[in-house]
Amino acid sequence: MHCPFCKAPDTRVIDSRLSGDNDQVRRRRECTECGDRFTTYETAELNLPRVIKQDGSRQAFDEDKLRSGLCKALEKRPVSMEQIEFAISRIKHNLLAAGEREVDARRIGEWVMDELRELDHVAYIRFASVYLSFEDVDAFREAIEKLEQ
Repeated sequence: MHCPFCKAPDTRVIDSRLSGDNDQVRRRRECTECGDRFTTYETAELNLPRVIKQDGSRQAFDEDKLRSGLCKALEKRPVSMEQIEFAISRIKHNLLAAGEREVDARRIGEWVMDELRELDHVAYIRFASVYLSFEDVDAFREAIEKLEQ
C-alpha cells in the first residue's frame, strides 16, 4: 500500500480489526518513510446478480433503489437507519447466497416484504399495497389478517 502523504511504496500494518457488519477489515498503517499513519478498509469484492424485471429486461442490482423503496415504506415510522441498513445487508446476503447470475425481481420483493414484516407492520402494508397492487379494501383486509396470524 502506497503512503497517501509521501507516496512511498512501503507501509506496515500496525493494527487490524473487524468493522461494519464484520464484513470489513479496518487497518491502521504507518509509512516506513515519513512515519505518518492512516487507515484503510478492506472488503471482499462480490458480484451481485442481475435482476430480471417483470417485463423480462435485465439490469444490475441497485442498492440505492432498494434503500429508497425501504425508506419510502418506513417513512415517519419508528425504525432507525441502522435497522434499515441491517435489512439491506440481509437482502444482499440472500442475493449472494442464492449463487445465481440472475435473480427474479419478484424474489427480491418477497425478501423486502419479509424484512418489512419484521421491522414494522404499517410499513409492510404500505409496501404490499403497491407491490401486490391491491385493488380494493378486501385486499388490505386479507393482508392485515395474514399479519395478525
